[in-house]
Amino acid sequence: MNQPTFFSRQIGDFLVTAVSDGNMAASLDLLSGIGKPAAEAIQHSAGVDEPGIIHINCYLIRGRGRTMLVDSGTGGLNNAGGRLSQNLRAAGVSPDDIDTLLITHCHPDHIGGLLDDQGLVVYKNARLYLHALEAEYWRDDHHFNEASERGQRNFLLARRVLDAYASRLHIISEDEITEGIRPVWLPGHTPGHTGFQIDSTETSLLIWGDVVHFPHIQSAHPAVSIMFDCNSAQAEQTRAEILRHVARENLLVAGMHFGTQGFAYIHPSESGYSIKYTQAGLADD
Repeated sequence: MNQPTFFSRQIGDFLVTAVSDGNMAASLDLLSGIGKPAAEAIQHSAGVDEPGIIHINCYLIRGRGRTMLVDSGTGGLNNAGGRLSQNLRAAGVSPDDIDTLLITHCHPDHIGGLLDDQGLVVYKNARLYLHALEAEYWRDDHHFNEASERGQRNFLLARRVLDAYASRLHIISEDEITEGIRPVWLPGHTPGHTGFQIDSTETSLLIWGDVVHFPHIQSAHPAVSIMFDCNSAQAEQTRAEILRHVARENLLVAGMHFGTQGFAYIHPSESGYSIKYTQAGLADD
């Protein structure tokens, strides 16, 4: 069996590696603000063979004696993804090695891998970092009662995770997680949706979670929203602001639904922005 290829970037003292959890189906019909033919055309022109399939990335951060993981993939829920565990092992990392879990938000494709099939904690030695508004949202019975049946299943999963990790849950403030890594609040997709920025004197990287689900479409047309957004207007505003910021600053970005390359730069284009993946730091573990 071929070993997976990992794309990594060295940011100061931290080696950041994109670790695939696999793919999930996400129909272009979930998008608003663009017609399906136009969305398909953008996907095809970008070389995306299956326009309605999106990739799931997690990010491993190693350095200064720490082993951190940003998001946990699906855990195989809903027949999507589920490859994170085997890919971490291929990268030489076991669940017990992880000391810090940085969670962008509590949708199933980001927290599904935190519990095993018996509902037990997978990362036994890790503290879990989560924005206060995120924890409050998923524990709120009013929001639960307003959700669809599928949405309520998402709430129940989030609550199981929060309960299981309660003794090791750390609510994020504006302070650094550790020296050189700080949270960036990116609300709209969910109330506490959070990115994580790694800074060094030479370069910086923003892991921006789900600012985009279809990177080529939503960078070209930042007003395009997806049905999964809790507040589509706020998500659109956040997306426009962060795209403008990272393009102006030429900031390296990483996204949970980028391609397997994992890292990209954002450049201004005629209607919005274009995404250019970078393969610098390619490594075969």
